[in-house]
Amino acid sequence: MARVQTKIHYKGEYEDFLVFVDDQADYEKWKKDSSVPLTHFVSTFTVFTTQRHGVQGPVNAAPHSTLDNEFGTHNEDEVIKIILEKGTLQESEAPERLGIRNETQGPRVAH
Repeated sequence: MARVQTKIHYKGEYEDFLVFVDDQADYEKWKKDSSVPLTHFVSTFTVFTTQRHGVQGPVNAAPHSTLDNEFGTHNEDEVIKIILEKGTLQESEAPERLGIRNETQGPRVAH
């Protein structure tokens, strides 16, 4: 079974930002009715950057200075709301791990 990763991508003036979402249905409800708590669908209350590599780039936590430059604040709760409102939903599917499933077979195990 493949794992689906849902994230909201916001392309800023100087940087690309990501917020990870656990429940897409609750995110869609929140967009229509902001009384839905963010804790129901936001994976972690951390804003991530991709060093201008779009959705596919390496993901790192955004420094306060980058958030200040882009959003005028480094309060991550406020920034997350902006990204959720103005960003685009992106889904990516990660295939299952490939390889040998039973490591006890053969000389692959150190004794």
